[in-house]
Parts: sequence; structure tokens; C-alpha cells
Amino acid sequence: MSENAAFEPKIIAFVCNWCTYLGADLAGTSRLEYPANVRIVRLPCMGRIDFNLLIKAFEMKADAVLVSGCHPGDCHYTSGNYHARRRWMLFRPLLDLLGFDMRRIHFSWISGAEGHKFQQVITEITEETRKLGPYKLYEGKPVAYPKFPETVLPLGDFGAEAGMRTAARKLLSEGTVQVVIGYGERGPVFVTKAEDADKLVWNKNCLTNLTAYLKRKEIRALGKAAIVVKGCDERALVVLEQESQIVRSELHVIGMACEGLGIPKCAGCAVRQPRFADEVIGTAKPAEPIDHYAALDVLMAMTPEERMGFWAEQFDRCQRCYACRQVCPMCYCEQCLVDKNHPQEIAASATLTGNFAWQITRAFHQAGRCVGCGECSRVCPAGIDLWALNLTLERAAEEGFEFKAGMEPAATSLIGSYSVKDEEAFIQ
Repeated sequence: MSENAAFEPKIIAFVCNWCTYLGADLAGTSRLEYPANVRIVRLPCMGRIDFNLLIKAFEMKADAVLVSGCHPGDCHYTSGNYHARRRWMLFRPLLDLLGFDMRRIHFSWISGAEGHKFQQVITEITEETRKLGPYKLYEGKPVAYPKFPETVLPLGDFGAEAGMRTAARKLLSEGTVQVVIGYGERGPVFVTKAEDADKLVWNKNCLTNLTAYLKRKEIRALGKAAIVVKGCDERALVVLEQESQIVRSELHVIGMACEGLGIPKCAGCAVRQPRFADEVIGTAKPAEPIDHYAALDVLMAMTPEERMGFWAEQFDRCQRCYACRQVCPMCYCEQCLVDKNHPQEIAASATLTGNFAWQITRAFHQAGRCVGCGECSRVCPAGIDLWALNLTLERAAEEGFEFKAGMEPAATSLIGSYSVKDEEAFIQ
């Protein structure tokens, strides 16, 4: 007897209390037979079905997962299923990039009156999963490190350094601001005296996204700040203002025109010239258009098993130092989810399972928010290709919703909103 012939899959179904759960109950009271392989987890609304639950189910040896709720327009809480649909539209491409077997992840709309549909969906999922066999999570074929296409721009003109120092000196001497957050010879500097303005530099080493410091209490305690930003970093200011993390009127922005720092992320930069700064120093030529998603195509050309093997090798090196979290301007929670122990959603130790859960969580929390500054990859001491996770979510947002974080101050948050016209081809 083959392994699959004797195999009975374990299927976890996360269902809405008001519709799908009632549909399952109707199937039972109607004496409709369906496989007993499903374990139902009832939640108040489809909008409460967090992606961490799906990852946890697979960690606990589930062979397939079903997420099911009310039909669009029938949500007991009006729009919970619309919000859930949008989140899953962004989350599925991330799982696909990581090498998850997408044949084992199912979504459906099942109302309380659709007992027959519940029977049909569970039967189909069970039969398909039985053919696939047991799911061995995070076990993939090791592959050679892929050769990603890399376009590196020549260095731009850094002649605007004097203008930046003059602007900072004037702001401090006049008392317009109490601190200037800028770049120094050895990293970020916080200039509080006009005579120290010469400590500011503008060169190829000005890589840090300084907006990350605006959330620090010790920086806010210094008083009103001026901050030096490149055009790409300015996008982070837009997102922080949209999320009520900064008050734009209490900040003076010195924008630096930038034609590239000679690193890959600068190729095809969408914002060389700051657009919303209080003053802009220098003028940059527009960038030539380039497909910066081409590197993802290299990964997606692999089989799911190969992608899983690639990321298993990557995440196995993660030390859980959280440098990626500390450097990100979009990570500003007082207490991170990974630091919570009661209950503990993500293992704190640097195991492969815990590292996958952490990196998936970190990446998805940037969906519709990441501005592509690339700082998480640059500071990672293990050299993990975190940029690919963020880039996947960026492409999903752009292709699915024509949305790019930090480009329009008046834009509505991608995750915090929804549209009744959102695509739903993957939902049965």
C-alpha cells in the first residue's frame, strides 16, 4: 500500500461564526455526509482570521487550510469580509514567493444556507489533499544561490553639501528648529548648534533612511526637528503622516536632490527630486525607467520546492537580532508582536520555524507601507535577501490596486480600506 493510499489529511478550517459555521451546522442537521478530516476553528468574522493562524496551522502539521466567510455584501459586521479579501490578495503572493504549496490553501464564500456547498468544498479539498500527500512544511530542495539581475547607477553629483549646511545653520541660528537630523562622516548626526552644521555631509555613504529616528522619544525630546531626506526617503514621511505618527507642520524637511548613491536600489528610482520638502537643495535629472521587479522573476521561475529550499537556507541564518525592525521607519509599535509572551504567537528562539513566522509577519506588516528604502536588507548581519519579500508585496499592491506607498499624501491606506470591486478569482 502506498503512503498516500493510507494517508488521511488533516484540514484546518478557519470559518466565520455567522455564515460558514452555520453552513457547516446545516450540513450536519441535513445529514449531508462529508469527510471527517476537517477541524473547524470558529472566529467572530472572516476579518478576524489573521494570517498568523494559517502559518500556525501548517506548523502544527496541517496538510491543508480553508479560510471561509460570508458572501460579499452579507457580512454580519458589514465589511469584515471585504477587508479580509484585500489582505489575502496581498498575502497570497508572499506565500507563493516563499514556496508554500498554494494547492493547500483554500478560500471560499459559504453562507449559513449553503450546507450543500460546505459539503462539496470539504469533499473536494479532502480528495485533492489526499492525492498531494502529507505536507512537509519548510522542507525544500536546496538550490544554488540565484543570480539576480543587478543594475548599479553611477554616482550622482554631491555638490549640494554646502547648501545643506547653510540651510541647517540658518534654521538653528534663527531658532526655527532645535535639532537637525542629518548625515555625518560616521553615520547619522543630530546637530543642535549652528556652529556644528559643518558636521553634516552629503556623499555616497548617506544611505540611512533618517525618518526612522522621528519615532524615537529621545529625539522628540530635543524639540522641533529639521530632517535631511532624499526623494526616496521622503515617501516614508508621507506614510508616517498618513498613519498619524508625525505632525508635518511641526517638522522642517530639507530635501536633497539625488541622482543615485551607486547601489542597486537607486536604479530606476521613482523619486529623485523631493516633492513635499520645505526646501529642496539641488536639481536631479529624471531616472530612466527600469523593471525593478525583474529580480523576483528569477525566484518565481523556480519550483515551489526550490523556493522553499532557498528561503529555508536564508532564514536559517537569521539570528533574531531584529536589526531589520529597528532600522525600519514603518516599525514604530511600543511593543512588537514578537516580544509578546502571553500569548506567544511567534517563537522567540532562532529556530527555522520561528524565523519563518517572524520574517513573514515582519514583511506582511509592511504591505502597502514599505517605501523600498532597502534598509532592512542593508543592515542584516546575516545578509538575508529581505528586499525580495518587500518587493513582492510592493508588486502585488501596484498590480492589484495601482497603489505605491508614500507617493500621494491624500491616498487612502491600502490595508485599512477596501473596494467592493476587488478581484476575488481565488475565492470559490
